[in-house]
Amino acid sequence: MVGVAGCLGDDEDQPIEITMDGEWVGIEDEVIQSLYDAGLDESIEVEILPGDFETGERRADFTSALDAGRSSPDIFMMDSGWTIPFIIREQLVNLEEELSDETLNTIHSDYLPAAVDTASHPETGDLYGVPLFPDYPMMHYRKDLVEEAGYDPEGENWATEPMSWQEFAEMAADVWEYHGGEAEFDYAFTTQGDNYEGTSCCTFNEMMTSMGGAYFGDHENLFGPVGERPITVNEEPVLDTIRMMRSFMHGPDADNADPDIPQISTSDLVEFTEEPSREPFTGGNAIFHRNWPYVIPINAEDAAFDFEDHAAMPLPYGVEAGQGSYDGTGGTAHALGGWHLTVNPETGRLDEALQVLEAFVDEDVMLSNFELGGYIPPNPSVTEQADPDAVGPMGRFLETLAVAGENTVPRPVTAVWPEQSPEISSEIHDAYQGDKTPEEAMADLEESLATTEEG
Repeated sequence: MVGVAGCLGDDEDQPIEITMDGEWVGIEDEVIQSLYDAGLDESIEVEILPGDFETGERRADFTSALDAGRSSPDIFMMDSGWTIPFIIREQLVNLEEELSDETLNTIHSDYLPAAVDTASHPETGDLYGVPLFPDYPMMHYRKDLVEEAGYDPEGENWATEPMSWQEFAEMAADVWEYHGGEAEFDYAFTTQGDNYEGTSCCTFNEMMTSMGGAYFGDHENLFGPVGERPITVNEEPVLDTIRMMRSFMHGPDADNADPDIPQISTSDLVEFTEEPSREPFTGGNAIFHRNWPYVIPINAEDAAFDFEDHAAMPLPYGVEAGQGSYDGTGGTAHALGGWHLTVNPETGRLDEALQVLEAFVDEDVMLSNFELGGYIPPNPSVTEQADPDAVGPMGRFLETLAVAGENTVPRPVTAVWPEQSPEISSEIHDAYQGDKTPEEAMADLEESLATTEEG
């Protein structure tokens, strides 16, 4: 996160602090220099502070800082999935009243609309955050292992043409078996299934969407109105999603598993967040891995295999696009992640903080962030125009990123999402573990969501 540290009153000797995650701290000098190159006054000192990697913990930290009225940090890097509740509580600076007309026009006209929506007030449309980068997951995989097992990813256009979950599971199981199964590789497939925000917002959300299901019916209901939306979790596409994951972990003969889906992983998935699920892939012990693009620059440096063998494809689908039970469901679906820069209303240096945000809107800064850390530009045209040779390790994955970006699904962010998200992940986690049947878990979830919707 980017934040301003130690800003007390209007002490102009203190830097503007931005709270970001550890990857940004590692490229701090380059990022700040790109801001100066974009025209930021070099008298404005900027410092990047490390925030908690896990999004729920970071949200809690920011809530504490804002509830306490602390002036530090000056700028928060907020998850697109929980910025709106802070906006509704009027805990952030309304940027619609502060940024230049040119910057506002650029953001509203050129940025990814779904990202802008999650940085804006759901009723007024006013902008409260500058999208820093959107994020959409991909299916990372070992091309060498797949080809050795007799498959042809390039000939079959895996980079841009999604396959079904059925096809994927059968293929992954076949590649795993070809290479000796668990005796040689711990997993054919890893993803995130722990009881945390990442399950409710992202891994389950996108898989359920691809199966034709939804939390609240048609996607026009994603951002409300709260209390007037249908609750649609206790339906067959959602139950099928749980059954499929049970098969992935325990095999088709397990209780409450899909009898037609082969096993491609282990019960470790219910303990995995992003990093624990990535480590086996980077370490050479997993063949397929669902995660965000940040995996790519890490593997370029640290993979236990030749980075040239790291490939990616869009996430599989359950039913064809448009064939789901609700508008917006079916087809390949990628959870919309990403982060916004928002301003602390208690900052003692509002003008300087706004100048920092203006600099981040510069296209050269976006490209620099893309090259340095794999952070996708919030302006899709910048990504499309990027020279693959100039954006480092991400250059080989632009086609897959484009497909993922065209098929994003936001989480249903409203004022009550902070209450609903843990309810969702808890019930899903219980079903994944077999503590409840899919029907029991989703019936309980239906009841708890109805309670929060009613207030």
